[in-house]
Amino acid sequence: MKHVAVKRLAWSLGATVLLSGALTACVPLMVGGAVAGGSMVATDRRTSGTQLEDEGIELRTRNRIRSAVGTRVRVSVTSYNRQVLLTGEVPSLQDKQLVEQVVAGGENVLSVVNELAVMNSPSLVEQSSDALVTGRVKAMLMDARDLHFNVFKVVTERGTTYLMGRVTTREADGATAVARAVPGVQKVVRIFEIISEDELARISPNGARPQAAPARAAGG
Repeated sequence: MKHVAVKRLAWSLGATVLLSGALTACVPLMVGGAVAGGSMVATDRRTSGTQLEDEGIELRTRNRIRSAVGTRVRVSVTSYNRQVLLTGEVPSLQDKQLVEQVVAGGENVLSVVNELAVMNSPSLVEQSSDALVTGRVKAMLMDARDLHFNVFKVVTERGTTYLMGRVTTREADGATAVARAVPGVQKVVRIFEIISEDELARISPNGARPQAAPARAAGG
C-alpha cells in the first residue's frame, strides 16, 4: 500500500508540474507527449528510434502549425508510432482542415487522427479539470494488476479521454474499462495499434506471456 501511495503521489506531482506549465504559458499552441526516461523507455513497446522520431514529429508539427495558422488555434499534438492525434480547438472548419493537411504532410507522419473541435478555447478551469482527469486515469492504470500502465499514452480534452499504445485486445479492453470508471471521464476514444498475445510475448523483456484478465466488454 505504501508503494502504491508513493506512485500515486509521483503522478500527482507530475500532473501539477505539467498543469502549471500549461496554464502559465503565453502561447496557445501546445504539444503533448510522454516523457521518455528511465524505465519508461525500457518498457515502451516502440523501438528507441521510433520513440525519438515521435518526439521529433511532435516538435516539427508544432512549428508547422504555428507557421500555417499562427496562434489563433489551441492544438495539442500527440504522436505514437508515427500516428498523430490532434486535440484542442480551432475557430473554423477551414482551420481544422488546414491543420490536418499541414500535419499529414509532415516528415514520417503515417496517419492523422483529427479530433479538433470548432469552438472557443476552454477556460483555465476546464483545462485544469482535463489535466486532473488524465492524472487520475494514469493512476488507475498503474493500479491495474493485469496492465502495464507505461505502454499507454493518455490525453484528455473536454472530458473525452484518448488512449493510445501498442496493446493486445485484452489490454485495450482492460484499459478502456479502467478509464471509463474514472470520475470526470465522459467518453473514451481508443486509438490503439492492436498486436497479438504471441507478439506481446515476443517483445516482452522476459518473453513471458501475461496472464489474461477476465473478459471485459469492448469499448469504443
